[in-house]
Amino acid sequence: MKFKINLLVLFLLVFATNCKVKYSPSNLNVGDAKNFQVTLFENNAPMVEPGIHQDFTKMLQDKIQNQTGLELVNSNADLSYEGEITEYRISPTTATAQNIAAQNRLTVSVKVHFINKEKENTEFEKSFSFFYDYPGNQQLVGNLKETVHKEIFSRLTQDILLASLDDW
Repeated sequence: MKFKINLLVLFLLVFATNCKVKYSPSNLNVGDAKNFQVTLFENNAPMVEPGIHQDFTKMLQDKIQNQTGLELVNSNADLSYEGEITEYRISPTTATAQNIAAQNRLTVSVKVHFINKEKENTEFEKSFSFFYDYPGNQQLVGNLKETVHKEIFSRLTQDILLASLDDW
């Protein structure tokens, strides 16, 4: 029995090391890519929120690095992400009987241009959008703003990562 287990382990190790497709820790297909770069996502939305371009760019870099194990570089990367924030909009979603917003929605949209030098026909330019609803009687400041931004950016960055590296 021990011999069969050792043989199975040996087979799996040989198979895994000879496999041409490399997978990241989160099972995203990074192929032969070794590194990536994310250029600063400029905030070109009509409503400008200071600092979100840096926060979003940093969160995308961290998400890719943490979920793929690829090295972040400044130029000549195997995988390249560039784009812009195209929408940052607060709008009421429901109203009270007194015509006061009972709930507000923050919507953030980004346009992404993805290039994979290691795999042909995977380049794309797509828009991604996500929203977060919060009580109408609260201002989007302080901890609430931080929570809302984190939730939206987390979802957007995950969607971008899946669109670029999920071959299933």
